[in-house]
Amino acid sequence: MTSQLTRGARPSRRADAVRNRAQILAAAEQLFCEQDPRTVTMDAIAKAAGVGRATLYRRFPDPASIAVALLDEHERILQGQLAYGPPPLGPGAPPAERLAAFYAAATELLERHLPLALGAEAGRARFTGTAYGHWRAHVRALLAAAGTEDPEACTDMLLSPLAPEVYQHQRHTLGLSRQRIGDALGRLARRVLSETEIG
Repeated sequence: MTSQLTRGARPSRRADAVRNRAQILAAAEQLFCEQDPRTVTMDAIAKAAGVGRATLYRRFPDPASIAVALLDEHERILQGQLAYGPPPLGPGAPPAERLAAFYAAATELLERHLPLALGAEAGRARFTGTAYGHWRAHVRALLAAAGTEDPEACTDMLLSPLAPEVYQHQRHTLGLSRQRIGDALGRLARRVLSETEIG
């Protein structure tokens, strides 16, 4: 009898956990969009989600980890396109064109989800996230394929324009359009990698 009751309770607990997680993510995303994500607190997220602090902390240690969970789904789509999509974003195009296409896709991602990126990648957190590691491996491989001297040292330089704080500054302080930023990065990609290929 006890084992039957226990077995019957498990799906309910799982359903509660799924519902709580969905509430937390939805509430956090709304807060991240309404204010500077770096000022959002765990208390505010718990209150907005209608869950206790203990429930929140069992799933996430801090606001940045919640932002990471939200951003992860969007970044996984881009990762799939880089690995399996059509060129120039996917395999089959010259390295310079692939890097230009990556810049275009990454700026589009930032445009759509900048509050999440700011919350997930503030400071050193940017370099420890799984997405940054994936982008770094991709850009380094393109540099190596183009014959760039010391691709290891150059990779982070070419990724630095995609830091959320940089993009926010360009879009909202300088007033540059996403298209203008993306076009400039595309020219940078072609200049750096095309010259390497020719040399």
